[in-house]
Amino acid sequence: MKTQTTTAINFNYNRASLDDAKLRSLYRAMLKPRIIEEKMLILLRQGKVSKWFSGIGQEAISVGVTSVLEKDEYILPMHRNLAVFTTREIPLFRLFSQWQGKANGFTKGRDRSFHFGTQEFHIIGMISHLGPQFGVADGIALANKLKGNNKVCAVFTGEGGTSEGDIHEALNVASVWQLPVLFCVENNGYGLSTPTNEQYNCENIADRGKGYGMESHIIDGNNILEVYTKLNDLVESMRKNPRPVLLEFKTFRMRGHEEASGTKYVPQELMDEWAEKDPLSNFENYLLSEKVLSEKIIEEYTAEIKQEIDENLDLAFSEPMIEPNETIELNDVFQEFEYKEVTENKETAELRLIDSISEGLKQSMERHDNLIIMGQDVAEYGGVFKITEGFVEAFGKERIRNTPICESAIVSAAMGLSINGFKAVMEMQFADFATSGFNPIVNYLAKSHYRWNEKADVVIRMPCGAGVAAGPFHSQTNEAWFTHTPGLKVVYPAFPYDAKGLLATAIEDPNPVLFFEHKALYRSIRQEVPTDYFTIPLGKAAILREGEAVTIITYGAGVHWALETLNELSDVAADLIDLRTLAPLDTEAIYASVQKTGKVIILQEDSMFGGMASDISALISENCFESLDAPIKRVASLETPIPFAAQLEAQYLPKNKFKQALLDLIAY
Repeated sequence: MKTQTTTAINFNYNRASLDDAKLRSLYRAMLKPRIIEEKMLILLRQGKVSKWFSGIGQEAISVGVTSVLEKDEYILPMHRNLAVFTTREIPLFRLFSQWQGKANGFTKGRDRSFHFGTQEFHIIGMISHLGPQFGVADGIALANKLKGNNKVCAVFTGEGGTSEGDIHEALNVASVWQLPVLFCVENNGYGLSTPTNEQYNCENIADRGKGYGMESHIIDGNNILEVYTKLNDLVESMRKNPRPVLLEFKTFRMRGHEEASGTKYVPQELMDEWAEKDPLSNFENYLLSEKVLSEKIIEEYTAEIKQEIDENLDLAFSEPMIEPNETIELNDVFQEFEYKEVTENKETAELRLIDSISEGLKQSMERHDNLIIMGQDVAEYGGVFKITEGFVEAFGKERIRNTPICESAIVSAAMGLSINGFKAVMEMQFADFATSGFNPIVNYLAKSHYRWNEKADVVIRMPCGAGVAAGPFHSQTNEAWFTHTPGLKVVYPAFPYDAKGLLATAIEDPNPVLFFEHKALYRSIRQEVPTDYFTIPLGKAAILREGEAVTIITYGAGVHWALETLNELSDVAADLIDLRTLAPLDTEAIYASVQKTGKVIILQEDSMFGGMASDISALISENCFESLDAPIKRVASLETPIPFAAQLEAQYLPKNKFKQALLDLIAY
């Protein structure tokens, strides 16, 4: 059965040295997703699938890219790349199960359509925010380059996605680091309903390659032979000479952004023009004219594919619906981590907080030869706080990597490193700058294991806090942004001993960890710290003082403010809890203390509303209400940005308010 009746051939096909078998293979690879899509559109109208993003008219790109890559080379597809999945020969019943939210899919019903990845088939799941995919590809390619395995990877986006800042950041990083990535832009005319002339103001997206210092090419995305032969040559060259290549595929989207949106915004003459350039029917007519295909072969292919579709649909339809199980849902947020205690040695040295972090990082680098440190100025300069000073000499520039000023792309690259077998520590130069990398932290790192069982073996170091006259953009303590996000672990040590042991554990843990380091404590706090590598479990608070009168709960600089206050008030018998880890939170220690003392004061440096103190207060109210002898007291900074001038900063911080608040609570 032919795909259309016309015998016109609208492309200049050049088969080069491709034999008949290869030509038929490429044809069948395009035919399969087309027939699947036609079936899915019927099922969509019947209400048997909930949503569909069509790639009809763009199959040549996905087939061509996937066909030139080896099966263990990663591909990062998008909504319209069904042919990537079928060319990688994923069993159809698993795809159908995925689209119906069944257990045999790749996301256990937790995400839809093509929002998934699979290490088995070396395909990495997209997120709706689009841009981070390019940065993740950077990380995967960096890992390949570090392994020296001569592998490349390919990542897709549409022309609309190229307007996102993450895309620009990732292209720049790939060029600076000469990473072997095929950046594939499917220019299909419209970003949802917005035409290209309202998306960008250059003639071709490929023209941007010059600005990035990157090789770029324009390829007819509807001509399968041009796609395949050009990419085959490029990939072979990239394996020998690793480098990024920007590819703009000229194509068209023949259906809506997704089926519900339709195509009424597209002029009919444009639809007609591109219909004549259909990649499948043109290639079919060419192969018929060359006697490579026959009507009989086409009918056989079509019958085989339809039978495969029907058999696999039956499997998917017969699969039971997922039964909600709260325990399974909660357990899948994080990858299971079996904490292994490494006991501290007896020899100690007096270290400042900053020294203990540096020593902990160094010993982790020695312990894990797959650990990479990235960040602005972390190499020869040693970081703005000199924590990685001397690391380049010890570990080399491949593992201690200066980055361009682009937090989002580097967070995403850290995720890519994790996907491809590495551990990553990223230094966020100041915790405040996490806003520039917020999207991949909360939407990629935090959600990947829950969505499709992929770990994010990433630690982000977060120098934070006030008290150093650094003003509104270098002084925030923004831990509550991240404790609110399931899938992230948040650590906030107050002492050198804790910092070293907790950092070691954070790096061991395969889950994403935000590791907060208070700048005002870097050089002001000293402590005896074991000289060798050791670990401390996450989620276990430290009880620094014990008493019956009141429970003080705090972390970070607040611990030292509380200690100063208790030293002044020698007659106050208090339990002082240093949380150390905010997510997971040691609720057992909190509840035990509250049930003993009956009075609670929670001290945080962050401003009050929406902070850690609020949630801890709510937990205590819900779980220890009958033990309370007084209202729970919270002490926090002013509800303003952090000012620069010393006297304003002192007024802003809660340190000077804590003593009176504590006395008032005890007297209640």
